[in-house]
Amino acid sequence: MSSLWYEKRMSASPARTPISACIIAMDEEERIGACLDALSFCDEIVVVDSHSTDRTRELAAAKGARVIERDWPGHVAQKEFAVRAATHEWVLCVDADEVVSQELRGEIEALRGALSNAGPAGYDFPRCTYYFGRWIRHGTWYPDRQLRLFDRRRGHWGGRDPHDRVELDGSRAALAGELMHWPYRDLSEHLATIDQYTTIMARGLHERGVRAGWSDLLVRPLVRFLRFYVLKLGFLEGWRGLWLACVAAHYVRLKYAKLLLLQSPPAPPLSSRPRS
Repeated sequence: MSSLWYEKRMSASPARTPISACIIAMDEEERIGACLDALSFCDEIVVVDSHSTDRTRELAAAKGARVIERDWPGHVAQKEFAVRAATHEWVLCVDADEVVSQELRGEIEALRGALSNAGPAGYDFPRCTYYFGRWIRHGTWYPDRQLRLFDRRRGHWGGRDPHDRVELDGSRAALAGELMHWPYRDLSEHLATIDQYTTIMARGLHERGVRAGWSDLLVRPLVRFLRFYVLKLGFLEGWRGLWLACVAAHYVRLKYAKLLLLQSPPAPPLSSRPRS
């Protein structure tokens, strides 16, 4: 469907509910353009940028987005800030490495006249991730349904960093169109993200008083591997499925290993250590 078709549809629908697109970004000049282009049907685009050192802010502004530069307070807080900074009550939250498909766009456009206080408070849809030459449609990576379109008067961002989620005060409904996801530029970025996220998760668990045992390094990773590779049919993805199942197990093991280290007593100062 062409953009002209959407423009005609929008102009012909006087009851069309306005939608604000909300994006958080940092150093995303390579991906922000495609993300914003797919959101051209929205009535407003808000980009909250965490001091990018590349051209992310300039590119976003050039495409008509309202850009706000802000310190990084964490995933949940930054996304909630973007939602509250929007002009309209209905918001569509998309990450800079995600693109709304034409099918999903068509479904959202068809909802414009039905979005109201009396209906569902939010809508979820599947997210499909591209991983080194292949769209992954098995394992725990799919359908990976994301609740991203919601009425901010009845919803907000919650969860625990880095795994945020939208929490609703009302019902939700499902859409079928996919949100397309390009999360990693290379393998190094994937592994670096795992290291970063497991550190955040371990610290959060420690602060909440959760304690790990040695069995967490053995049982939990095995369960995660089997769930991805066998139960969720990850083996149908070939070598990528095997690798992603191994990575999923590694994520769990690393998280609990870091938690175990946080539980350990601190090392004595160098001055108090016995000399050899």
